[in-house]
Amino acid sequence: MKGSTGVLLGLVLGVLATASGAYYWREIKGLPLPFGDALRLSSGGGGASSSPPVSPITAANASAGKERKLLYYRNPMGLPDTSPTPRKDPMGMDYIPVYEEEEEEKDEDGEPASASRIKISTEKIQKLGVRTEAAQRRALDKVVRAVGRVEPDERRLYAISPKFEGYVERLHVNVTGQPIHKGQALFDIYSPELVSAQREYALAAQGVEALQDADEPTRAGMRQLAEASLSRLRNWDISSEQIKSLARSGTVKRTLSFRSPVAGVVTEKKALQGMRFMPGEVLYQVADLSSVWVIADVFEQDIGLVASGSPARVRINAYPERLFEGQVSYVYPTLNAATRTAPVRIELDNPGLLLKPAMFAQVELPVETRAAALTVPTSAVIDSGTRRIVLVELGEGRFEPREVRLGARGDKLVEILDGVREGEPVVVAANFLIDAESNLKAALGGFGAAPPPPPPGSRAAAVSHRAEGQVDEIDAASGALTVSHGPVDTLHWPAMTMEFKAAHAALLQGLGPGDRIAFEFVERAPGEWVITAISKEVKEVEAGGVGAAHEH
Repeated sequence: MKGSTGVLLGLVLGVLATASGAYYWREIKGLPLPFGDALRLSSGGGGASSSPPVSPITAANASAGKERKLLYYRNPMGLPDTSPTPRKDPMGMDYIPVYEEEEEEKDEDGEPASASRIKISTEKIQKLGVRTEAAQRRALDKVVRAVGRVEPDERRLYAISPKFEGYVERLHVNVTGQPIHKGQALFDIYSPELVSAQREYALAAQGVEALQDADEPTRAGMRQLAEASLSRLRNWDISSEQIKSLARSGTVKRTLSFRSPVAGVVTEKKALQGMRFMPGEVLYQVADLSSVWVIADVFEQDIGLVASGSPARVRINAYPERLFEGQVSYVYPTLNAATRTAPVRIELDNPGLLLKPAMFAQVELPVETRAAALTVPTSAVIDSGTRRIVLVELGEGRFEPREVRLGARGDKLVEILDGVREGEPVVVAANFLIDAESNLKAALGGFGAAPPPPPPGSRAAAVSHRAEGQVDEIDAASGALTVSHGPVDTLHWPAMTMEFKAAHAALLQGLGPGDRIAFEFVERAPGEWVITAISKEVKEVEAGGVGAAHEH
C-alpha cells in the first residue's frame, strides 16, 4: 500500500515539474506551448534517458536563429548618451535598443565598421531614390555669368564743332536721333572770317591766272598765296566740292553749308537756327552704331577666369530669340568698390542697329578652369558651413561620410583636392535624405556630433569633462540632480538639460535649485554620468551665457 502510494505521489510530482518547465519555456521563448505538450514531453517513449519530442512551433523557432543580444539603449536624438536599461530622454522619447550584430558590423577588410558609417536597407534606398556617380578626372568647365549694358563704341563717337566763329543761318538736320551719312549738309552758316578767306582765295586764284606771262619768282609768290588761302579753307573743314566751285566761279558766297565728316546717328543736337557759335563749340554729336560695346560687370571671384580674346554670348531682353556672339576685347584694371565687380568690354557687330545704347544684356563667358581634375557633381557635396561632406557608397546598402577639401568650382562639377579617390562612387541624389536617415539612426551624429561613448571598462570611460550650468532639481534621496549646462567641448555636446549623479552626498550640501555651478563629471557606465567635483564660483558673464542657452 505504501509502495503504491509512493509511486502515485512521484508520478504527480513528475507531471507538475514537467508542466512548470513547459510554462517556463513558454514564457521565455514566447511560444504558446499547451499543457498537453508538456505532458507529451514527459512521456519520452518509456525511459528517462530518451530525448523528449519537440513540438513543430518550437522547432520552427529554433531554426529561425538565435535570439539577438541586447547591448544597451541609445539616445533617440543621436547624442552620445546611453543607458543599460530602458528610459526616456527629457522630451519624453524612448531610448532605442542597440543589438550585438548592429554594434559589431564588419567592413570589407574584416575590421569593425566605423561608427560614422551608415547602413540602409535596399528597399529604403530604392524609395529614397539614391543615385551614385564615380569620382573621375574631367575638364572643369564653367560659364561666368554677368549682367551688362550696351554702350556706343568710344572710338566711333564724333563731335561736330566748327573751327571759326559764325552764325547758324539754316538747319538741315534738326532732330536728335536722325541718321546722317558722310558729307551730308548739317546747317548753313554765315561767317565774316569765312567770307574773307573765300575772297583771299578767289583773288589769289585770279592772280595766278593773270601772271602766266610774268617771271618765275612772281608766279611762285602768287601760287604760295593761293595755296595758303586754300589751306585755310581746308583747315576749316570746307569741302573740296565747295572749294572747286569757288575756284571756278570766283564768286564769294555769303553762306556755306557745313557738311558732316562722318556717318552715324545724331545723339545730341545743340545747334539752333539763328544762334551764334564760337570756335570749338560743339553743335552736334554723332555716333557710329554699326559696332557697339557691351560692358559686363563680372564679380570679383570670377574675374581671374576671364581673359582678352575669350568668346562671349550676349542675350538682350528685347530679342529673346536672338543670340549675339562676340569676344572679350579688354578687361578693365579697376574694380568697383561698391559692387565688387570689374568691367569687361565685349565688341559686337550691330547689323540693322538692333542694339541700342543703354540696353541691358545677359552675358555668358564660357571658360575652362582646369584641363583635368578629380571632380564630383556639385550635388554630391553637403556643405554645413564649416565642413564639406561627401557620402561614399561602400556596397550592400552601406555609406561612409567623408570630409573633403574642395578646389575650383564649375557649373555642374567641383574639384576634389582631398578626401575621395578616383573611381569611388559618391551619392549625387538623395544624399540629404540619407543624412536625415543617419541622424535618426545616430550613425553619423548629425555630421559633427560626438562619437558614441566608449564601452564600459575602457580607459576612455574614465576621462573627466568640465561644464558650467544651472541646477534645476535635486533628489537628495537618490543623489541625483538635473542641470541645464552649456556646451561641453570635450564631448562635442551642445547646451542641454540632463540628469547627473553625485559621486558622494557631500557634493550636494549647500546646493539648491537655481544655483549656477561649474562641475567635473565622468561616465561611470554607459549613460551614467557622475559628478566628481562642484564649484559655485561661476562668473556672471559665463553664467548668463548658460542661462541664455537654457532659455533657448
